[in-house]
Amino acid sequence: MFATLTAPYLSTLDQTMRQIAADLLQQDEPGFGVMVRYALGWADANDQPYTNITGKRLRPLLLFLCTETAGGNWHTALPAAAAVEFLHNFSLIHDDVQDNSPTRHNRPTVWKIWGVNNAINAGDTLYTIAYLALERLSQALPAQQVVHLLRVFGQTNIALTRGQHLDMRFETQDSVATDDYIRMIGGKTAALLSACAYMGAYIGCGDETRAGYFAEFGRNVGIAFQIRDDILGIWGDPQVTGKSAATDIVSRKKSLPVLYGLAQNPTLAALYQQPHLSDADVQQAISLLDSVKRPRLYRKSGRALFFSGHARA
Repeated sequence: MFATLTAPYLSTLDQTMRQIAADLLQQDEPGFGVMVRYALGWADANDQPYTNITGKRLRPLLLFLCTETAGGNWHTALPAAAAVEFLHNFSLIHDDVQDNSPTRHNRPTVWKIWGVNNAINAGDTLYTIAYLALERLSQALPAQQVVHLLRVFGQTNIALTRGQHLDMRFETQDSVATDDYIRMIGGKTAALLSACAYMGAYIGCGDETRAGYFAEFGRNVGIAFQIRDDILGIWGDPQVTGKSAATDIVSRKKSLPVLYGLAQNPTLAALYQQPHLSDADVQQAISLLDSVKRPRLYRKSGRALFFSGHARA
């Protein structure tokens, strides 16, 4: 049902993104464009067509729906939707480098195949393409509205990098307050979803105040989404999530399940203070997290339902 309803949006988005990338990568050097196409799920490492799903495209979909809800035509928002998806994939490439993550979407990450330097360069390319995609709104919107959206987009990028800074800083801290965790994800997942909702609504109605209500909705959806994603990151099926639970544990990510585990289990806290974690340590950490998963974690994860309910309100 969901796939059927979203197919018209996502197929048109994919065509738009491919056209934008093709336009901007015309003078493609050997081995350059393939990294971008690989990251976007269009090609394999040999630049052959790749047909398996590598992303849900939830961010552009939210943008489209907010455009329609605000009274606009979602086709007008295509450049903005493409921009947020390019930006999202830029952040994933750089996150994988910073987190030393070997896999994403059940495939080797860009840096794992082509090295860190090439991955950073590919991420920078997607970052630039995102801005050039957004600028194409000038074909349908007044210049002052496009400038406003470019400003919002830039502010969102600052929020994303600030959130990533907190995420990396928390890896070196023995303890992190839950409110600080919320602040951190508010500058990552929630910041981009908030921007998607705002930009979509603004394209639809041209009213900053009305779009601001959509932004708050997007922020709360983003917080709830990240909390749920943190839980799936430990106990979800790797074939579905696309990565192993060991990745975040080795990086000492202070996800919500880990924060509750550290507060409840001194053995887990001591394990996290070790300079290096072996495979056995990782498995022990997962077992220790299992010991506090029920009922405490699920009770606490009601926080996600609170935020999503607040978003609906």
